[in-house]
Amino acid sequence: MSRIVAVILGGGSGTRLFPLTKERSKPAVPVGGKYRLIDIPVSNCINDGIRQILVLTQFNSESLNRHVAQSYRFDRFTDGFVSILAAEQTSENKEWFQGTADAVRKGLRHIKDLHPDLVLILSGDQLYRLDFRDFERSHLASGAGISIATKPVPALDAPGLGIMKVSESSRITLFSEKPAPSALSGLVSRGPGIPADRPYLGSMGIYMFSLEALLDVLEDTSMKDFGKEVIPWAISRFHVNAYLFDGYWSDIGTIRSFFEANLDFASEKPRLDLFKNYLPIYTRARALPGARVRNCLVDGAVICEASILEGATIRRSVIGLRSLVRRGAVLENCVFMGSDYWEGHFRDPASADRSLPPLGVGEDAVIRNAIIDKNARIGAGARLLNEAGLSEAEGDGYYIRDGVIVVPKNGVVKAGMTI
Repeated sequence: MSRIVAVILGGGSGTRLFPLTKERSKPAVPVGGKYRLIDIPVSNCINDGIRQILVLTQFNSESLNRHVAQSYRFDRFTDGFVSILAAEQTSENKEWFQGTADAVRKGLRHIKDLHPDLVLILSGDQLYRLDFRDFERSHLASGAGISIATKPVPALDAPGLGIMKVSESSRITLFSEKPAPSALSGLVSRGPGIPADRPYLGSMGIYMFSLEALLDVLEDTSMKDFGKEVIPWAISRFHVNAYLFDGYWSDIGTIRSFFEANLDFASEKPRLDLFKNYLPIYTRARALPGARVRNCLVDGAVICEASILEGATIRRSVIGLRSLVRRGAVLENCVFMGSDYWEGHFRDPASADRSLPPLGVGEDAVIRNAIIDKNARIGAGARLLNEAGLSEAEGDGYYIRDGVIVVPKNGVVKAGMTI
């Protein structure tokens, strides 16, 4: 491979994923029971031989820093690393990141120090498996200065994405950021690999630049964002190539998309199937025992290490590390992230405050269509159902976003409470 440096964008304040981002950055949000979102792009890079990885972040980055430091340690015989580049003040820059392009621009001195041939720009909040080696081959064969990974989408999805029109040679000729439905007729692309029922090429927010092209497009400091400013500007000045990808890709931008992507891991045929092709998703190695399940009804679930389930009913749910689900509890369509510590551990607040419900889900609690963040306490007999069908709401110890109940990290739902 060429010398490639990967730059993963940590995103902004993550308001659309609130309250999951209340105490952490978007790439640090847990996913799939035992991973974090940052593990997806990092693992894609490692699996394809890219070992120099920079993560740009500025909001709530402490837990992300700790996770990266604990998870990614390359041996002494390689120059590989995964390094956090938090927003920093320098003699040239006194401000925080103002957008995706501005974040990369302010990290350019660190990128240039690595002398890459190519720079791969990735998002820290997506789920996918993309062959970056094939992406590189396509980029080099096209002779382009910039390549953009694109996915064919139908007309229904096109207004939510940046849509590109390409020539027969896959050169991008037009770019429209979140076009109105009335403008779609002028954005249809035809060619090999583009299905007739999905003729719109949506940007995946994954870019490959030659170092020279990256330096050129970032020279104008007035352009802060890749999708809204840099890419439309570059199309008329550079050869910008479209790389066609038609596999699974999910942009984790909202509570609803996060919820559905997690539940998909528990389906019979997950779209991102971690049991196939042995392309592992890496994360922090933990010395934890297997899950202990006794007298439960379980149908369609992912159950992670050190969990204890007794006398519970679990349907279509993801049960994270160190989860406790007690007798008579029912979890249906739930993303339960588990806990950072054992019940009774010195970090467990209930050790000092006996008024708190026990860690995890209490006896006879019923939870449907919910995300239960880490270290949460659901009291006995609580009912988290959103029977009123509210789209947005919040109350004592909970939020409702996109119709999904969310109990935040360290949240407490009192015994017998109904939501």
